[in-house]
Amino acid sequence: MTRKEFGDPDQLLSGQFPELAAVVGTDSDLDFTFQIQMQEAITFLGFISRAWSLVDDTRFASVIGLCLSTLVPILILIGYLAFHLLWVCLILILIDDKNSTCTYIVYMGDLPKSDFSVASLHANMLQEVTGSRAAESLLWSYKRSFNGFVAKLTKDEKNRIARMEGVVSVFLSQKKQLHTTRSWDFMGFPQDVKRAPLESDVIVGMFDTGVWPESVSFNDNGFGPPPAKWKGSCDSTNFTCNNKLIGAKYYNTEEIKTRNEELSARDTDGHGTHTASTVAGQAVKNASMLGLANGTARGGVPSARIAVYKICFEGGCSDADILAAFDDAIADGVDIISLSVGGVFPFDYFKDPIAIGAFHSMKNGILTSNSAGNRGPRAGSITNVSPWSLSVAASSIDRKFLTQIVLGSNMTFEGPTINTFDGMIHPIVYGASVPNTKKGFTSANSRYCESDSLDPTMVQNKIVVCEDLQGPESALLSGASGVVVEGDLGYEDLAFAFPLPTTYLNRKDGNVVLSYINSTTTPSGSILKSYELVDKAAPTVVSFSARGPNQITLDILKPDLTAPGVNILAAWSMGTTVTGEEGDTRVVPFNIISGTSMSCPHATAAAAYVKSFHPTWSPAAIKSALMTTAAPMSPTKNPDAEFAYGSGHIDPSKAVDPGLVYDAGEQDYVSFLCGQGYNATSLKIVTGDASACTTNATVWNLNYPSFAVSAQQPGSVSRTFNRTVTNVGVGVSSYQANVVAPSEMVVKVNPSSLVFKAVGERQSFVVKVDATIGSKALSGSLVWTDGVHNVTSPIVAFQGS
Repeated sequence: MTRKEFGDPDQLLSGQFPELAAVVGTDSDLDFTFQIQMQEAITFLGFISRAWSLVDDTRFASVIGLCLSTLVPILILIGYLAFHLLWVCLILILIDDKNSTCTYIVYMGDLPKSDFSVASLHANMLQEVTGSRAAESLLWSYKRSFNGFVAKLTKDEKNRIARMEGVVSVFLSQKKQLHTTRSWDFMGFPQDVKRAPLESDVIVGMFDTGVWPESVSFNDNGFGPPPAKWKGSCDSTNFTCNNKLIGAKYYNTEEIKTRNEELSARDTDGHGTHTASTVAGQAVKNASMLGLANGTARGGVPSARIAVYKICFEGGCSDADILAAFDDAIADGVDIISLSVGGVFPFDYFKDPIAIGAFHSMKNGILTSNSAGNRGPRAGSITNVSPWSLSVAASSIDRKFLTQIVLGSNMTFEGPTINTFDGMIHPIVYGASVPNTKKGFTSANSRYCESDSLDPTMVQNKIVVCEDLQGPESALLSGASGVVVEGDLGYEDLAFAFPLPTTYLNRKDGNVVLSYINSTTTPSGSILKSYELVDKAAPTVVSFSARGPNQITLDILKPDLTAPGVNILAAWSMGTTVTGEEGDTRVVPFNIISGTSMSCPHATAAAAYVKSFHPTWSPAAIKSALMTTAAPMSPTKNPDAEFAYGSGHIDPSKAVDPGLVYDAGEQDYVSFLCGQGYNATSLKIVTGDASACTTNATVWNLNYPSFAVSAQQPGSVSRTFNRTVTNVGVGVSSYQANVVAPSEMVVKVNPSSLVFKAVGERQSFVVKVDATIGSKALSGSLVWTDGVHNVTSPIVAFQGS
């Protein structure tokens, strides 16, 4: 995760409100702090808009409702944003056009069993609704692994198609955002860990920005031909596959023109190269980011194959493209899918392209590993929440980076950034003292180093003190030689890289620097190259990692677990620079970044590792093995407890031998969906069979490896969970139930012991939880143990909303 992945306003508006963005455009000259505030406001807008659309699903009503329902709270949140929203809403009302079109995804469930052309069906449906526009309206057909299509439709046409027989849902195609020398060793997963011979048969589908194929991490030395099950292709210009990178595709279903990026599977962003090499990169000795984090960079399953599906370009990651990649990857024969992408807020399962794609992947024996998101630490900020996918939070490793500034007075201060530049002494000024008055800026702007707000003649070859994390880019373009970001702006638990020498100081130290500047006529300083030190508190869940509870289904605990996602070194694209910002000239083969985008591929690799030992295990069994063997984490260090780290910190070595697993299949998830209010008719379309809803289907009966109890109000609540475990350990074995719970939570397990006579045998039990819920969540655990295996499940009771 780079700073721009927290949210470019252009991408946020176009991604979450495409109709709005298409009409008014966006303002790109917003400081970083405002971008964060804008994201939170847009999140709020999204919930309001969705709620209003349930009342009256017309464009005019949605616009009016959005305006009236949000202006008052947004004015309180931030007046500037409210001003922009007001005129945007007025413009939309004035130009409301029933004939305007947007890109919609029409989801039609499983492929039909009869032998006829799905593409012809889609064309005929559009012909019936759009008439002569049918051919130009159809943008893409999903026809390899599930049924659906993408089309340009008016609101009226969308509604007509939604009423057609065989249609499960119709929803806007929006834009999702992109959400290791040391990390694997830190997890207790050394380079010489035991490997299964079948690791080279495991194919990982990477849904991201593509990869840089020439990276040494992807060389195929020692690899034989791709596994016989592989049905994919290398279908991209300017891209050469090999026996490591066995497939490459890119998607642009909406035919959007990109400004600076070629249409190919080649990565010119860096993100996809980083995630792919974290999963399955070859071991590269003496890897570093310009001398920082030196060591052997490697993926978790270096013998596994990689299939590249490029779904993200400079404007974001289109929902339509995400589903197209799922459609292909399932049919191509991948074993695991890794997706470090997510939206701003969660959607119902069958209006969420990631949940839809992951469901059909599960149906075909493929586990989807998802990043939790970078919206934390706000409660309920996690967006990838389907129970059939693995949701991964991000936590620290025992390495952090600090950057010092030495002032002319010999005082030294330090803060968390990644600075590869060698320190030189330069004059230092406060941004507020050097506004660009010729362009109408005042100190109110220049203190934050907003774009063009600094006087170029006053900051040339000087270090500038800025009060915003976005300040360094504009300071560089104004001629500055370095930046001190000062203020309690958050994100102190990770280190960003900047395009010029930069350190980040808290408000207290920043004020000392400002006092020094005011105390002398010739203030100066030197920003030194970063140094590494051991983080003894690790692992802790990082502040940006999205938190539970699950806003779609409160009684499914999310995230599922956490994995390393802070200061991760991995391969990088040579088609960009360290930061990708204007003025940055550093082109590197390895880079250090942070995010749940980085933790997700660690979990993906762990899942692939388990798959290599147990190729017949279901996605749910693999997921259970990862969750129930995760290392416990400290609620003292992580106040959000299970809502931050789920079952705990991933431990791949233990996951290959979990003892017991909580298995589940398609019918289990269908029963769960019945209990969530999905009707049997739609579910039959989704599954393509005679799936029916039973009367006793509830969320508490889904065979999930964790237990969540929610209540709308404080007070007493009682829940009963039915669970079944499968013996995958020793044939003859006996397990005892051990419960740990606070005084406000009583947990009873019946039976409290399980005796197995064979591998593969299943035993069922009932867990009853009685809790007195107050303002704080209650945390407990159930551990099934045979003296060797500890099959651990968290139990959480809380007040939901």
